[in-house]
Amino acid sequence: MLEKGQEILVLRDVLIPGGRVADITISNGQVMHAGAAGKGDLEISCRGKFVLPAGTDLHVHMRDGPQKEKETWESGTKSAIAGGVTVVVDQPNTIPPLTTSDLIRDRVMLAESQAYTRFAINGGVTSDADLIGMWRAGIFAFGETFAGPSSYGEAVSSSVLRYTMEQVAGWDGLMTIHAEQVTEGPDRTLADHDHLRPVSGEVRAIQDVLTMNTHGCNLHFCHLSSADAIRAIPGGGASREVTPHHLFLSYELFDPEDAQGKVNPPLRSEKVRQELFSCWDQIDIIGSDHAPHTRAEKGKEFELAPSGIPGVETMIPLLMGRVLEKKVSLADVIAKTSIRPSDILGITKAGFSPGDRADFAIYPDTLTRISADNLHSAAGWSPYEGMTAVFPEKTILGGTVVFDSGEFFKPDLSEDYSGIRLWIQGRGYSL
Repeated sequence: MLEKGQEILVLRDVLIPGGRVADITISNGQVMHAGAAGKGDLEISCRGKFVLPAGTDLHVHMRDGPQKEKETWESGTKSAIAGGVTVVVDQPNTIPPLTTSDLIRDRVMLAESQAYTRFAINGGVTSDADLIGMWRAGIFAFGETFAGPSSYGEAVSSSVLRYTMEQVAGWDGLMTIHAEQVTEGPDRTLADHDHLRPVSGEVRAIQDVLTMNTHGCNLHFCHLSSADAIRAIPGGGASREVTPHHLFLSYELFDPEDAQGKVNPPLRSEKVRQELFSCWDQIDIIGSDHAPHTRAEKGKEFELAPSGIPGVETMIPLLMGRVLEKKVSLADVIAKTSIRPSDILGITKAGFSPGDRADFAIYPDTLTRISADNLHSAAGWSPYEGMTAVFPEKTILGGTVVFDSGEFFKPDLSEDYSGIRLWIQGRGYSL
């Protein structure tokens, strides 16, 4: 029963994966009915379009604070919804790192003041981190936990890893792992960067973490960059995340000293990239590892330039390009960018059935070329420049259109019936 004031949105003629065409009736932030619909307060024709449950990106770095020239919560979440993503999970290697309950609460308040998407916050793992305090403050997961150093993230010791996994296992929490081993040597080119952070080290780091996990902590391995890394994780042993940049980019596509391709784990050779894509069916989720830096920072001498690239806005559009080219299935894209990540996050999935979260993105059936001039991250550049993709025309959050043909509309959180709450609290909140 609808309460007074609740509006009805109807998505007309939606082609649901599997072949059925139906109207999707939405109210109070959720799907009410899939089938022939009556008149809505707002109706959107979806004939000839792709309608996808909106993305949930478990791996973003929204920067802000002392790093707001790289990205703010406003610019980063606008970038997300312009790419069909309505849920993001922010990583804790901020300045300062998120390692206490007070810092977590401050981060939530900052995000709530700016965000155009739903969001969750992760807590950092260090030798002095307040694990129980962060868990009670509402973090989603612990990590990404650095088994190898990265930009603004120091590697933790084996003893800290073991202790943290034991604690988190006791709370039935989740720990996310950045698995790398770093060797010494000159770091002057993208090939050097790959050599210093090799696939063999990624595999050894994964094996070491799995061996240390004697208490059965739930694990999620971030940004796996090789088929060998995928195969090192037993089925059901942990969830496997792969980024678009490791699926679509190799270091051979760049000039050797172009730091726009510098990222951790590194871009691999074209051969390794193709082998990774061959493991498509074994990949649980696609996460962007959106880690923006400014053009000026990326223009520094290679060894001094930070690692990381922007990618939340291009993640699903790149995959939709492969759908149009019939290289991957639409059902797989939905599963890896929406259903499975939502399941890991512990929230109601976006979808077409009654009771599903009413977050959708509507895509045309035509390819376009990526241009940084059309993207919305404060970074202002993209390593995917010129590649083909399909960007959404509209994005819907909780039954509210928040992006339409280049225009943004911040969701109105003042109405109790809107069904929208942006902060997704972790399971330990206020225990």
